[in-house]
Amino acid sequence: MANFDAQVRESQSQVAEAQSKIAELTGRIETARAKLKAGDDAMIDIENASLEDVHAHTDVMNANIAKLIMGLDDVTSAFSKDFDGMRNKTGWESFVGIFAGAKSDSMRQERVRSASIDDKLQDLISKSDVIVQLLTGQLEMLEDQKVKVESILTETLDEREAVV
Repeated sequence: MANFDAQVRESQSQVAEAQSKIAELTGRIETARAKLKAGDDAMIDIENASLEDVHAHTDVMNANIAKLIMGLDDVTSAFSKDFDGMRNKTGWESFVGIFAGAKSDSMRQERVRSASIDDKLQDLISKSDVIVQLLTGQLEMLEDQKVKVESILTETLDEREAVV
């Protein structure tokens, strides 16, 4: 669980870094577009280079989130094993069951009743909520950047058609 928590923190920082780089690249595209519109000298190839950078940073974010989802799957598997362990009798309960079946069942029921699954379940839910927040944030940021870049590219294409 501690490993997963560290992985969550690392992924959050890497996703935030990648998102800021994507926002920076979109800003550079907007700046280049504004310079072209004003008639200033601007690097025309910045659009292609920036789009490649955006794709690279998006891939990094996707890889980090995939790692988190695999980590959550591991946590869920461990949680499932704990539940399976509660279903079956322990070695001692089985041994007692040889002599007193009712006492064996009573021991297992008491163990299941005293098991603390609330904490584990809350931890699992909070970890999945973190992943949902990361995915939602990534989606919102990418959609925002897409709209900005689309409008810039549409303006550029319209101007090029007008020239031709």
